[in-house]
Amino acid sequence: MGWCRRSSKLISDAFRCYHSSKISVPRKPPIQETASRTDLHPFSLRPNSTGSNISGGRRRSPFLDGAKRFYYVDRNQVQHFKPRGYKKWLDNPRNTFTIIAVGSGIVITVYFGNLETVPYTKRTHFVLLSQSLERELGDSEFKKLKAQYRGKILPPLHPESIRVQRISHEIIDGLQRGLTKEEVWSDIRYSTETVTFPNEARGHDTIRGSSDSVDDGKWDKDEEIFDDRWVEQSRRKGREKGMESQTSHLEGLKWEIIVVDDPMINAFCVPGGKIVVFTGLLDRFRADAEVATVIAHEVGHVVARHSAEQVSKNLWLTILQLILYQFFMPDVVNTMSHLLLRLPFSRRMEMEADYIGLLLLASAGYDPRVAPQVYEKLGKVAGDSVFQDYLATHPSAKKRSQFLSQAKVMEEAFDIYREVQSGRGVEGFL
Repeated sequence: MGWCRRSSKLISDAFRCYHSSKISVPRKPPIQETASRTDLHPFSLRPNSTGSNISGGRRRSPFLDGAKRFYYVDRNQVQHFKPRGYKKWLDNPRNTFTIIAVGSGIVITVYFGNLETVPYTKRTHFVLLSQSLERELGDSEFKKLKAQYRGKILPPLHPESIRVQRISHEIIDGLQRGLTKEEVWSDIRYSTETVTFPNEARGHDTIRGSSDSVDDGKWDKDEEIFDDRWVEQSRRKGREKGMESQTSHLEGLKWEIIVVDDPMINAFCVPGGKIVVFTGLLDRFRADAEVATVIAHEVGHVVARHSAEQVSKNLWLTILQLILYQFFMPDVVNTMSHLLLRLPFSRRMEMEADYIGLLLLASAGYDPRVAPQVYEKLGKVAGDSVFQDYLATHPSAKKRSQFLSQAKVMEEAFDIYREVQSGRGVEGFL
């Protein structure tokens, strides 16, 4: 009997232990399991929470936890900040290639879309300035010029004004014959409106000076460098490629002329066909052929769009200088860019205007052989220097005169002159 009571007690204890062990390990509620999964997102909140996360008895801010998105852990358990903004976008090689391809395409399109061929020399130059904007700038500068010299502009019936008008009209007629396409221009008129040029922008000056100083020093051809071989090379390439001269900017020009009573020995022509002559030049050069040489040279700058080319070139040079500033001192960059880039281009444009002007002079009926003498005379007035070919925008007058008299363009100009004197004339030489 005692054994039976002990056996029943053991069975009862075993059953009670088994039952208590099942109840002591309750299952985790499904909602808690779901909540723990949502904790994987840095900004997630537990269900039934009241504005802050509670994990392990610690309050957590969703804003601080969001910072985890901006760094990553490598295999060595080192944290690195993730690139943000454009740097993150550039991490993709495909995006970098797209930027380079699109940028290069834009630059190439802009460059080749604005290339023009200069008449006669067939040189290709980059001109970013539109023809309409160039003409507007020229008109604006001409108005400012007339305002500056108010009271000094000679009246239209003054003998010197009549003389300049006649010479200019002959040069413009010669230009008309030189173009392959006939242009319709209004009659050349003498402007009497009052209006100037700031001193820093006066077109292409032929020569500035009011003194009679003459440089009597000896000149050696080896002391200066003035190479015109590029002209023949450019013309040959132009003929081989069949390049046509750009003359559309001359369409519809309203040529105007003023004579300013000032001792400055100077003359220039601004874009848009505005010719300005100072009486100092007329007093120094009494022959019409001499004055015609200077005016034809200045008109040559307009034909070749040198002002617009200079503006475009200055833009690219400025960008280049900004890049070089990162590696060299600004003074060094400015000096070298001026000597190696700006001045050589300016002297090349002066030579180009000399050649075009010489053809215009012959087409107007003036003997082109007088041109070298005019440039040499200008050099005596201004005082030439052996360094002028290196440090000035204009080549030295003596070297300029020598090359112009020996260049092939002189032969072409003299042939045109003989045809004009015989009453036939030559057309389409530009």
